[in-house]
Amino acid sequence: MKLLLKSVTILDESSAYHQKKQDIFIENGAIRKIGKDLKEKADKEIEAPNLHVSRGWFDSSVSFGEPGFEDRETIANGLDTAGKSGFTSVALNPYTNPVLDHSGSIAAVKARANTHPVSLFPIGSLTMKSEGVDLAELLDMQQAGAVSFGDYKLPQKNPNLLKIALQYAQNFDALIQSFPQENRIAGNGMVNEHENSTLLGLKGIPNLAEELQVTRDLYLLEYTGGKLHIPTISTEKSVKLIKEAKKKGLDVSCSVAIHNLLLTDEELASFDANTKVLPPLRTKKDSKALIKGLKEGTIDMVTSDHNPIDVEHKKVEFDNALYGSIGLESAFAALSTVFETEEVVEILTRGKDRFKIEEYEIKEGSPADLSLFIPGEKFTFSEKDILSSSKNSIFLGKQLQGKAFGVITQKGHISQ
Repeated sequence: MKLLLKSVTILDESSAYHQKKQDIFIENGAIRKIGKDLKEKADKEIEAPNLHVSRGWFDSSVSFGEPGFEDRETIANGLDTAGKSGFTSVALNPYTNPVLDHSGSIAAVKARANTHPVSLFPIGSLTMKSEGVDLAELLDMQQAGAVSFGDYKLPQKNPNLLKIALQYAQNFDALIQSFPQENRIAGNGMVNEHENSTLLGLKGIPNLAEELQVTRDLYLLEYTGGKLHIPTISTEKSVKLIKEAKKKGLDVSCSVAIHNLLLTDEELASFDANTKVLPPLRTKKDSKALIKGLKEGTIDMVTSDHNPIDVEHKKVEFDNALYGSIGLESAFAALSTVFETEEVVEILTRGKDRFKIEEYEIKEGSPADLSLFIPGEKFTFSEKDILSSSKNSIFLGKQLQGKAFGVITQKGHISQ
């Protein structure tokens, strides 16, 4: 397959073509030529006003449902959504039924994604059935293709089990994840514990529930060594705790969900179940701290935390709704409302090294791994912009900026 990108602005700080408008000729999944007004014959030419290209974007936390929750999302449509949203690679959570807790299940989801332009990297469950009792088959799953291990949105309540996991995983250099919430503090809470939860009569989850767990896990990491990833932090103090841990030399990374970065618990006034996410939306003070932490590098990466939920479990009373929002489709446009385009690209290309995913410079001879996007234009995000099977987006009705166009990778291309 021969593709010719016409007059695209390249954003890649390591490339000699950074900020230059060029044609890019791609043949059999590799960049063969970059230059002005290329005349190479192609099977398809791709051209659009103000089209930009960067290294491929990565999302460290997506859920597709399959196997078990195909009514929410299938792997095929989930990968289509990711590609059309500009992501060349995604890490798939074990939020499935059954969960991904053995090598066969890891191999099965990878097989379903083998031929798709977007690369899928499974996260294996840390414990059997994600029940938090016995460690799952971590080494076997890594050999089958798992890039990390964690129980999605389920805190590890047994500190000794997490200690053993961190120690054991060092034998094969595995990355362990621990969701930052102490459930005995969170109790029956479902939103941020603050004045808005009181005004609305909703049970709150205090910042303390997250910060106690982060503190505990960092102490365990300091004791054991190993590699720890804390997904989707949401409070100002969590940023400070992780910053201090990194100064000590601990091998810890963390992410933040884009909705926690940009939105606050003021959104709850609508009682829209799409605003019910975990961790909950916090205050403006927390949001500012998260943005600062991301800019200075304490927060290693962002995630859409894409979590499709079917209508039966989302369009119900707030108390009964499941947690979660889709986010792949809105990721680039939402970030562009706060950050400059080059900052957005830098943010969305972070995290691959932590998950041992190869990335490629935009240069002649390099394998294609390109995200295509059009920055600038403001629009109101609506259901017609949603590509997922489920429609539970926290950004519905929000004014966003810029749009993803698609991807080109070694395995093919896909675009809106």
